[in-house]
Amino acid sequence: MEPFILKSKEYFSIKEWMDRYPGLEAGFTSKNGGVSQQAFTGLNFGFHVGDNQAAVCQNRRLLAERIGFPVSTWVGAEQTHQIHIEKVTMTDKGKGADEYATSFANTDGFFTDEPGILLTLCFADCVPIYFIEPRRNLIGVAHAGWKGSVAGIAGEMVSKFQQNGAALEKISVIIGPSICKKCYIVDERVILLVKNILEGVENLPYNQVSEGQFSLDLKELNKQILLKAGVKRENIGITDFCTSCDREHFYSHRRDEGNAGRMMAYIGWKEDRNP
Repeated sequence: MEPFILKSKEYFSIKEWMDRYPGLEAGFTSKNGGVSQQAFTGLNFGFHVGDNQAAVCQNRRLLAERIGFPVSTWVGAEQTHQIHIEKVTMTDKGKGADEYATSFANTDGFFTDEPGILLTLCFADCVPIYFIEPRRNLIGVAHAGWKGSVAGIAGEMVSKFQQNGAALEKISVIIGPSICKKCYIVDERVILLVKNILEGVENLPYNQVSEGQFSLDLKELNKQILLKAGVKRENIGITDFCTSCDREHFYSHRRDEGNAGRMMAYIGWKEDRNP
């Protein structure tokens, strides 16, 4: 079943989780709506891509109104394709919310067990990975391009959850809209790193398409990493949406040759939730 449901032209929600866990808000934005212009036309959330800052802030306020999470409760990151993950508390609210300079530096994942905080990361082909362990109120989101994927950021988040009291069998994960295997061609250097992290795995997430060129399925790669980390197969959901194929809904860094806005993955418990 497709985990992402289009709620309005601006965003998709993870309906299954939101129905199951009252007070949870989780989703992924589209490029539609918003006030950005030119290469970023639409609902760009990236401060770092050259868009007008006032437009990005206005786009953020628009989403905040739609989902009922004021921008002052958001946290954002300076994403660097590594595996550093921050535990976020109430004292962090607002960091990276309305300007890039206050973002968490060198951070590609967030988690929290506190209500009233919206964890946000930006994407334009890389894999957004959402985590929840409801018994401990733990939620998280990670940014996994090929570098973060082969460095094991998905497994790192599982480890962080366990260190904070999560039961491995209770952790659920959803792998969100990102570039598909047809659209993502990489060289042998990347594939060697994939082989290293998935040593012993039967179903490898790549195929050779020509001399030195391989089709890489980043979603499946992260699924295999999660399985190796001990997450139950039945607790992992994967979207069918591809950010590169689907021009109607998404920006794509690869398709648009680096000149693209950014979508946002977000997850948070509302303060008035009833667990």
